[in-house]
Amino acid sequence: MKKYLFVALAALVLTGCLQRPPEQPQPPVTIEPVTPTPEVPQQPEPPVSEPVPQPPKIQSFNWLGSVQPLVSQMLQADGVTPGSVLLLDSVKNNTNGSLQTGKATAALHKALASNQTFRVVPETQLASAKQTLGLSADDSLGSRSKAIGLARIVGAQYVLYSDVSGDVKSPQMDMQLMLAQSGEIVWSGNGDVKR
Repeated sequence: MKKYLFVALAALVLTGCLQRPPEQPQPPVTIEPVTPTPEVPQQPEPPVSEPVPQPPKIQSFNWLGSVQPLVSQMLQADGVTPGSVLLLDSVKNNTNGSLQTGKATAALHKALASNQTFRVVPETQLASAKQTLGLSADDSLGSRSKAIGLARIVGAQYVLYSDVSGDVKSPQMDMQLMLAQSGEIVWSGNGDVKR
């Protein structure tokens, strides 16, 4: 028995069983409830877009002031028979930019409206003749041969072919008065387009 007592005593010494102070009871832990925050969905970043390019600025020109001197020269040209029928072809844009050639054509009509030399083919008759040829009503003819062919259909003796060329910032207008039967150029003139 001594043997067992010795073993027990050795075990106590080895384990360091010193007298421990009695455990103090810990105060209860209070757990605060956590209110969940609503999850706000992240707004996706808007895609990076390229700036919208500015449309080209349309130049504003004084078309009537530009065509009147040329029309005056044409009406005084030699070889023009008073009372003749004139087909006024729409003005072509041969510049390096965008022009409002419809306004130029309208200015030509206005400049020729009160003249005593020519009777201008009315727009309605011109549109009807274009339809007969299989052209759209807004076809600007584009070539002298189309304009001459159309003039023959409407019974015009003359064709006024006009175009605007050069730099769009300072264009130049060219006009040619042609005989519808032969295509011969009876008069030609040009001038700067005024602002």
